[in-house]
Amino acid sequence: MSSTTDLLNSIRVSPNGLSLAELLTIHPDIARRTAQRLIAKLIDSGQITATGKSRARRYFYADTQADNSVLITKTDRFPPFIPLSADSQDILAYIDQPEEARKPVGYQRDFLDAYRPNETWYLSEPLRRQLQKMGRTTDADKPAGTYSRAILNRLLIDLSWASSHLEGNTYSRLDTRELIEHGKAARGKAAIETQMILNHKTAIELLVDNIDSARLNHYTLMNLHSALAENLLPNPADEGRIRQHAVDIGKSVYRPLSIPQQIEDMLEELLGKANQIKDPFEQSFFMMVHLPYLQPFADINKRTSRLAANLPLFHANLCPLTFLDVPEQAYSRATLGVYEMTRVELLRDLYVWAYERSTQEYLAIKQDLAEPDPLRLAWRDLIKQTIREVITHPELEPLSCIHQAVAKHVPEDEQASVQALAVEELRRMHEGVLARYGLRPSEYTAWKTVHGH
Repeated sequence: MSSTTDLLNSIRVSPNGLSLAELLTIHPDIARRTAQRLIAKLIDSGQITATGKSRARRYFYADTQADNSVLITKTDRFPPFIPLSADSQDILAYIDQPEEARKPVGYQRDFLDAYRPNETWYLSEPLRRQLQKMGRTTDADKPAGTYSRAILNRLLIDLSWASSHLEGNTYSRLDTRELIEHGKAARGKAAIETQMILNHKTAIELLVDNIDSARLNHYTLMNLHSALAENLLPNPADEGRIRQHAVDIGKSVYRPLSIPQQIEDMLEELLGKANQIKDPFEQSFFMMVHLPYLQPFADINKRTSRLAANLPLFHANLCPLTFLDVPEQAYSRATLGVYEMTRVELLRDLYVWAYERSTQEYLAIKQDLAEPDPLRLAWRDLIKQTIREVITHPELEPLSCIHQAVAKHVPEDEQASVQALAVEELRRMHEGVLARYGLRPSEYTAWKTVHGH
């Protein structure tokens, strides 16, 4: 792949744009003068645009940072097939104005302060009933996370692909499946796109594998962001941490808080309120509204909110919200309505439409899913711990290690079957599933060197 394509792909998947310094951090093999020359060519060809001067200069993909003096094009209109209320139409009319016609605004603390869990409702009672009816599964009365575990393989592909697609990622659904199931990166794609997909996979597994302890709290949120942000931020120190600097929102006149202590305080209040909300859909939507609005992280706030919005659904064994077929221009407009007007109606209408699309997919495929192996489900933690022990200690004999672990913890009448499951899992090991076991690629490579797997 050419250096020009590398630079263009990196800019395309960065909605907030990239500075020259950030581009050089992502592509250390490209010399500064070469990068400047290639960027100039991309600007001349109309593929990217630039804002700001000197060190503040940022580069945007042309489709996401259009000249504000140009009217909204037909292809950039809000999709007509998503039903909108009159309130949502009002929001669209305001957001679709050029930036200079919209009033610059900062973070409105009253927006969060006015929300009273289980008294204030962004989703009306009839709407919540409708969502519950759409998303209810046969696992509703089973332990938390039963449904998400049953559909995990499909969920990893759909949610990783659709959420990444909303960030401009050009992987196809088939490319994503190959990457997640077989560890094969798609040809002709930037490394940043492959990393984004793999980070989604890791983050989803983090939630599903830790469903008993994962809550909408500081610890879960920081680790969720860290998983999504790995190797994607110019400063790795920003992964899983409250941002320490001001940020601008592309195509918006909204300016989030910039003082770290204020951000920290508002995040704690946000999470405190989220945890009091009893209805899973209201809790889910609340996170989609308030987390991006606060912008607690240096970047990757919307991705974090989309996965956090699924946690209440996982807990309640409801169909997930995968964002399949959600148009990027619809999602970005709906989010701007929250940013600039602190109004949720447009995002609410999109949420309901998107959830219906997700449930149509998942209730259809659930009929074809094999029931989870009860033995594998019962001993999944032991099997994972044993596989991790085997891989991280290449000096040990694998079969002997598995035999000892099973003999120590499993009743005698089940030992042979559990041992067979563990051996089969080890046999199928590849780079695309390492995060499931908390393993690093270097650990797996070292083990393969010894055992020739």
